[in-house]
Amino acid sequence: MSAREVVFGFGAHSTIGDAPELLGMAQLADREGLDLFSLSDHPYVGQRLDAYATVGFLIGRTQRLAGFANVSNLPTRPPAMLARTVTSLSALSGGRVVLGMGAGGLWERIADMGVERLSPSDAVEAFEEAIVLVKKLSGGGPPVTFQGRHYRVNQIEPAPVAAPPVWTGSVGRKSLAATGRVADGWIPGHAADWVSERYRTSRPVIDEAAAAVGRDPREIRTVFNLPGRITDRPLTATRDRDGRWVGGSAGQWVEELTSAVLDHGASGFMLFSPRGGTPDMASVARWAGEIAPAVREAVAKNAP
Repeated sequence: MSAREVVFGFGAHSTIGDAPELLGMAQLADREGLDLFSLSDHPYVGQRLDAYATVGFLIGRTQRLAGFANVSNLPTRPPAMLARTVTSLSALSGGRVVLGMGAGGLWERIADMGVERLSPSDAVEAFEEAIVLVKKLSGGGPPVTFQGRHYRVNQIEPAPVAAPPVWTGSVGRKSLAATGRVADGWIPGHAADWVSERYRTSRPVIDEAAAAVGRDPREIRTVFNLPGRITDRPLTATRDRDGRWVGGSAGQWVEELTSAVLDHGASGFMLFSPRGGTPDMASVARWAGEIAPAVREAVAKNAP
């Protein structure tokens, strides 16, 4: 996926019992031209499908669709092993994988998995180290020795496969700055969209950090997790009293997302249900068949 194309996908929070429906949804999305799907990664929830096992299974049953964990539960997935996982998935699928990365959110449950609890500052430091290490262990070259505060490897041969794009779920200022320095994309936390205060105050932190290390901030894409309804008729109001997007007709979605791309620099959208969970099959079909192609056409016509 190029840094400038707009991508469309759907997100899922799937339990083991949802597996047949999730496979059908992924295959529908693949046929209808969506770009990717995402799965949440909460390994301390016994009923949830493991994110990486499921990503591997689904990209193996589709032809074009990419997959990723939105976002990887880094504290439970050592980055040296994560590098092996994502480069293998990339090699097997022809590059159809994205690496979603997070510093760790639900530390009470993460610690219950036997992982040492980190302070917020240490968690962010470990998060940045992990992204650097995954990239060092990808793309070939001589054996890698890395001595960080949190992660260390000694004379480990990199995979001869490039690292996939790394998208983060950064929220805090330090984590946002780390995204600017070492990541390739950002998924705003708490389903914040392009008109939110969170986005307006957070994206500049990424851009400033990227520029400070000589990176072009425009190469760091913003992909929005976007809950909302797709209705048969236009809604009187497409945003609630707090200004959050609630959805609307296909035409209203197209107008809003086209503006998000052209006026606010959005480069991707992941559809979720209005409650933030897995969308239904009918919504994914309309998202893929009506909304995504219309937005792409509108952007192509109106892009400078």
